[in-house]
Amino acid sequence: MTTQPPEAVQVRSLEKSFGEWPVLWNLDLSVPWGQALVLFGANGAGKTTLLRILATHVKADHGSVAVAGHNLRNRPENARRRIGVVGHRSLLYDDLTCRENLIYYSRLFGLKDYKPRVDEVLAKVRLGDRADHRVRTLSNGMQKRASIARAILHQPDVLLLDEPETGLDRESVSILGTLLAEWTDSGRSVVMTTHDLDLGLSWGHRAGVLRGGKINFPDAEFADTGNPSKKDDVRQAIASALESGQ
Repeated sequence: MTTQPPEAVQVRSLEKSFGEWPVLWNLDLSVPWGQALVLFGANGAGKTTLLRILATHVKADHGSVAVAGHNLRNRPENARRRIGVVGHRSLLYDDLTCRENLIYYSRLFGLKDYKPRVDEVLAKVRLGDRADHRVRTLSNGMQKRASIARAILHQPDVLLLDEPETGLDRESVSILGTLLAEWTDSGRSVVMTTHDLDLGLSWGHRAGVLRGGKINFPDAEFADTGNPSKKDDVRQAIASALESGQ
């Protein structure tokens, strides 16, 4: 990253409705560099919608959204080069092998010397021995790992992950946790959603609850404090917010 903007993600007065149904309104959000933000919320609260807006897959109705310094309304194509996305769909071609899928995406991303990078990301998600297996022959967990490899292939500055732990076995969860720690340690940022409270608190630096169209932060900072009781307080605050809708 050469001319790094002040924040990885900046959202101001965001509003999004589907028909007459408002999902997000007057939402503000800032994600600093080198930080993982974990969002909790009930089904239908708007978590996926927010990530899809940040990923440039859906346009906001009102407000400003910038990712890696690029305004999504004016320059969405520039932002896409700086974003990696793992959603509920793998975006992989079932009849291609893992390697063939990554080579295809390497060309889409405009990577020049892509073969070493493909091998590198396959090794990082521990799919080196499955590189030449067709995606449809892999388990759900391995397909999710291949999807993660696709998302980090072009070394994006911001990772957007929608319930990435879904379908992962214990080994795969460990692999993803290590990857996310390396990602933020390198100065990049992560925004992810999850329903797993303990997992989210172990992976994130900040935790927010999306409810009523806005994000509430029960405690803005909780990671690396050296105080286990603080995470217990945050866990209780988030659980209470989810139950009460506050």
